[in-house]
Amino acid sequence: MNICVVGCGYVGLVVGTCLADLGNNVINVDTDKEKIQKLNKGISPIYETGLRDMIERNLEEKRISFTTDIREGIQKSDVIFIAVGTPKKDNNSQDLSQVRAVAKEIAKYMNGYKVIVNKSTVPVGTADEIKKIIKENQKIPHDFDVVSNPEFLREGDAIRDFSSPDRIVIGTENERSKAIMEALYKGITRTGKPILFTNTKTAELIKYASNAMLATRISFMNLLAPFCEKTGADIKLVAKGIGLDTRIGPRFLQAGIGFGGSCFPKDVNSLIWMLERQGCTAEILRSVVDVNEVQKRALIPKIKKLVPNLKEKYIAIWGLSFKPKTDDMRDAPSIVIINELQKLGAKIKAFDPEAIENAKKILKNVEFCDTPYNAAKGCEAVVLVTEWNVFRDLDLLKVKKLMNRPNIIDGRNIYEHEDMKKLGFNYICVGR
Repeated sequence: MNICVVGCGYVGLVVGTCLADLGNNVINVDTDKEKIQKLNKGISPIYETGLRDMIERNLEEKRISFTTDIREGIQKSDVIFIAVGTPKKDNNSQDLSQVRAVAKEIAKYMNGYKVIVNKSTVPVGTADEIKKIIKENQKIPHDFDVVSNPEFLREGDAIRDFSSPDRIVIGTENERSKAIMEALYKGITRTGKPILFTNTKTAELIKYASNAMLATRISFMNLLAPFCEKTGADIKLVAKGIGLDTRIGPRFLQAGIGFGGSCFPKDVNSLIWMLERQGCTAEILRSVVDVNEVQKRALIPKIKKLVPNLKEKYIAIWGLSFKPKTDDMRDAPSIVIINELQKLGAKIKAFDPEAIENAKKILKNVEFCDTPYNAAKGCEAVVLVTEWNVFRDLDLLKVKKLMNRPNIIDGRNIYEHEDMKKLGFNYICVGR
């Protein structure tokens, strides 16, 4: 198929590249000229496992191109994906200005029947709004359909999630657009991956409901973590015990320092806004958000327990991105932790395998290091914030020798208590 993807951010770039890899002809459109120039040279603006190689391969095969010319993308394509940003407003509603602007551009340049697929995360009812905008702004009337196709891509595993998804959700209103979307995903669904067709409003809500449920599981475990610390229970074994229940399952039951990123915080707050706007209660989700905000600061008392006077003391932060396998710093717990430590007078050294360049744009007065060892050197404590695999395989005796004091605060529970005690560390983790 001939496909246009509007937006070369995280979702748009991954979706466009993966669709090209399935054999489609894809035009990716973005307003950022510098980004487009780099992409046409095979340079990805984001870190995502395997993405750069896939971009280069499809550029060589001439299945994908990148342009700032939205007219070209619209007129040469049968299916148009909208994958632009929908940032959160101050009242927690979504800013749909970019989505609306793209809808107007589609109306302006439409030259025949098109399927417009909304991939951006948007409030329930947005597909109807897009349809209305296009109808009102068409210069020449052309038939079209608007489809909702929410993304469920995990940063760091996005290509695998697209190619081998848990499910594909498609909201359509007629058989014509349903058949086109079914054909588009045939290369994936032929292997038995489930595809769920709904109306557009249901598909839009499924995205929010999914992220809210996962966020709830995380906050539920973080709610239990301090209780475990006070009573002597082990949160990791609690997670294992309840995860063995087939009605619950083991995923997203790990206690830690809270969730971050571009999706969970924004989507949970947006769902709260939507529910309350309709006069529905959102108390459970408000508690999810509250627990998460508290949890981001939960390591500070633990750090102070080992380093009571933080003024002018060096503290190492291992991991800056909101999760492993990405350079994304949006709503990362590391930002809150570092800011709180700096308020207490601490000096910060930090290491992350991928996120340092993005972190430099956000964090001030931080000494960024090229290895975890250099970050730990001369520090009173190491605080593990993001569970990158590199931290699991370190020479911890070397780390101990480099530190002023052998204090480790493990915000992700990647080490075992007994092992750390044997190595001579003062070790504190979460919920154990």
